[in-house]
Amino acid sequence: MSDDSPATSSAITGENEQEQPQSADNLSSKMEKMNISSSSFSIWPPTSRTRDAVINRLIETLSNPSVLSKRYGSIPSEEASSIAKSIEEESYDVAASKAAANSTSVSSIDEGIEILQVYSKEISTRMLAAVKSKGATPAPDPDASEISAPPESDRATVASEEVSSSIGNESSA
Repeated sequence: MSDDSPATSSAITGENEQEQPQSADNLSSKMEKMNISSSSFSIWPPTSRTRDAVINRLIETLSNPSVLSKRYGSIPSEEASSIAKSIEEESYDVAASKAAANSTSVSSIDEGIEILQVYSKEISTRMLAAVKSKGATPAPDPDASEISAPPESDRATVASEEVSSSIGNESSA
């Protein structure tokens, strides 16, 4: 026998439903409610483990089949490795100097999120520039119909989402 009473179903539903954060502002207030101080939790700077994960994800994106490699060609792993390290270091330096210009230290979660967004955008922009500069556009397939490339803004968004997903996966670990 199953108990399908409204009280039981609402209790189950209430236990399974969790509020999703609507903005960065909500993250700070939720942390306060959970009694987590910003001094014990930091968004910026990323840990070396996170930075290494970003580099590894960049190497994968540059050297393996992806949206970018379909348009510009892939880069050999050794070359992709040096390019990825350079992209990450330069992006980190830009974001760190922005953080330094804003204040002596990133004091709030919201400020950390803003700096992390700068870091992510720099990575995306530099990755796109790197693949474009290689100019390794693959030869067109004679059997394939002519397909136009997505607008540049779409390509940058895809690259940004790939990098952001690797940062999100590392920060939750």
